[in-house]
Amino acid sequence: MSDDPFVRHRSLLFTVAYEMLGSAADAEDVVQETWLRWADVDREQVRDARAYLVRIVTRQSLNRLRTLARRREDYVGEWLPEPLLTSPDVAEDVELAESVSMAMLTVLETLGPTERAVFVLREVFDVPFDEIAEAVGKSPAAVRQVAHRARGHVAARRPRVQVDRTEQERVVERFLASVLTGDLQGLLDVLAPDVIAVADGGGLARAARKPVVGAERVAAFLVGGVRKTPGVLTAATVWLNGAPGLLLELDGELATAVAVTVDGGRITHLFAVANPHKLERVAAEAVLAR
Repeated sequence: MSDDPFVRHRSLLFTVAYEMLGSAADAEDVVQETWLRWADVDREQVRDARAYLVRIVTRQSLNRLRTLARRREDYVGEWLPEPLLTSPDVAEDVELAESVSMAMLTVLETLGPTERAVFVLREVFDVPFDEIAEAVGKSPAAVRQVAHRARGHVAARRPRVQVDRTEQERVVERFLASVLTGDLQGLLDVLAPDVIAVADGGGLARAARKPVVGAERVAAFLVGGVRKTPGVLTAATVWLNGAPGLLLELDGELATAVAVTVDGGRITHLFAVANPHKLERVAAEAVLAR
């Protein structure tokens, strides 16, 4: 069974689908749909199984993206990607870690479905233009134009690459200690002056409906939120989406996953996911591959 190309490339297929959809649940569904289609294929007619499988998962992801776009129009509050628990090894592949970061995934959300597919396949997985063209149903020349446009769009919005993971871990630890003790000055020291905090409760958990901007406002919001929290709040540092992050528990139950972007020793972005449906897969480590 391990010789089956689908099994061999399953982690790659999940990673492609997740980067295109920003949802682990939907990515898993797409991978399952890809398996069902692969099971019906005459393998002797397939020259390159990896390329064939990537083509199937891309087409299924594009179909799913259009459905998700309609679903997100009715979403309550801010929408954030579904966080993934990842191993520290993911951070060793700097490009992969950046591509699955919450900051990058939120940038990818601003692309149209085809632009997102082309960008992910080309920039992250280095898929040749002719193979991308087959997957998205356009000519190679058109795909090159889409890739150029998407690259420019992302470059103007992408976060700076954070490569010093040790520094990020230190910053996250300082942030965590300050939050749990209600240390307002400690938070102001670790937050960038123009920090942006985005929370996603999906209407199912308490969360700010709009981004909170500025160190003083974010610090006050966090300290006030902890003080108002009924029950016992505990937290642990983990690896989320290829970088150090936090999991917060309330009375022993997972309540929020927090991803951060660090630049120059300070936190520039906070992404807090409290929607319980998006936390269901944080218990198990996701295996990513390129």
